[in-house]
Amino acid sequence: MLKGYQSWLFENRPSIAAVGTVVGPFEGRGPLADDFDIIHGDSRLGQDSWEKAERTLLEEAAKLAIENAGLTKEQINFFIGGDLINQITTTSFAARTLAMPYIGVFGACSTSMESLALAANLVNSRSAKYTLASACSHNSTAEKQFRYPTEYGSQKPPTAQYTVTGAGACVVSHKGDGPFVTKATIGRIVDMGLTDPFNMGAAMAPAAVDTIEAHLRDFQIEPGHYDLIVTGDLSKVGYEIARELFRKHNIPIQQTEYKDCGMMIYDYKNQMVQAGASGCACSAVVTYGHLLRRMRKGELKRMLVVATGALLSPISYQQGESIPCIAHAVAIESGVE
Repeated sequence: MLKGYQSWLFENRPSIAAVGTVVGPFEGRGPLADDFDIIHGDSRLGQDSWEKAERTLLEEAAKLAIENAGLTKEQINFFIGGDLINQITTTSFAARTLAMPYIGVFGACSTSMESLALAANLVNSRSAKYTLASACSHNSTAEKQFRYPTEYGSQKPPTAQYTVTGAGACVVSHKGDGPFVTKATIGRIVDMGLTDPFNMGAAMAPAAVDTIEAHLRDFQIEPGHYDLIVTGDLSKVGYEIARELFRKHNIPIQQTEYKDCGMMIYDYKNQMVQAGASGCACSAVVTYGHLLRRMRKGELKRMLVVATGALLSPISYQQGESIPCIAHAVAIESGVE
């Protein structure tokens, strides 16, 4: 199952049985609105705190994915997920409600593919029959923790990104007709010495390219093997840096369609999002909502989703530390030749 240095080949082809995507009102006004299962009209979701609202988003997405798979929560062997909040309390408290065996992970905005890769690995190795992978974020909880409370109305530079309010969950099964999780590459930390928390795209782009290069090397394939390679939330700034790095590293990205989830979920002309989107939910809801729908329509046969994460904390930033970044890649295939 180990391929090359840092990749896994899932020979038993774990199947994506069902997904659940839940987003807030701002995401519901974007171009991908029709691809989400639930769009809330109130970003607080009737809760008395932003943190409780984020937890509700995740609980709804998880329950929806399980129901769509025709299962009960008692049939889920392991729940794997994480978020951006200190000690991943959103996911841990949701796991308390869901009452399933729980593995909490933290990869910042790379958590969606980190959790999916681990979930698929458990199913592929026959360590589980059904696993649930998830990731979530909320604009107001992230602003409060990493920047300033939204009530401050602080100004942001053009390189800043807008954290997605949403949650995505996916049930991975030992049987089914697909789409299938076929490969994964676990990223390594890449730190270019950048310290600006308002320029995450520039910090994360080298990690994304490093993981894509490792994936192609480990499986001895070229970008054209995939119909689509999509990064998580580099947005406009990081996307352009990644394209330049592909050129410098002689990676022929032009063989395939290359896109970024952070540039897809919002309407740049009508929504003020600076460089684009970010957050754990960004790649989760775009992949589990929009991209898997494209695959089920037959528009995509193979895609590589490369979720990116900046592993800083408020403390590390205040102490002048640079921003270590990571990216995890998961290949998803329709099973239709």
